[in-house]
Amino acid sequence: MAFLQWSHQDVQRWIESLGYPQYTACFTENHITGKKLIYVNCRYLPRLGITDFEHMKQSFLLQSISAHVRELLAISDPPWSRSIADPPRDEMGMFLEMKSRTGDRADSLSYAQFLNDRKK
Repeated sequence: MAFLQWSHQDVQRWIESLGYPQYTACFTENHITGKKLIYVNCRYLPRLGITDFEHMKQSFLLQSISAHVRELLAISDPPWSRSIADPPRDEMGMFLEMKSRTGDRADSLSYAQFLNDRKK
């Protein structure tokens, strides 16, 4: 999970590698780091400044970047758009949500420790 340590410059390079160099400034100016990628979804991208709807219609940009983020994080569904009627979230998604926070506890939390804490 090296991406959790990515700086906003690392995220910028990743966005460029996906083929969207025109949107790197949107991520950099909003200080999106590897930890903050968990919050990037189709609804969040317009807040970053990605609002060219003609371009989105042509290339499905929002779905593409959002899908790449979920693939990178190894999660299937964004946790913020779930219904309370849905089954419990996967543990990796909950762990990444914890890791997205700042502070010593989040920085030092390992996946094994997270799983152990959940069992208690």
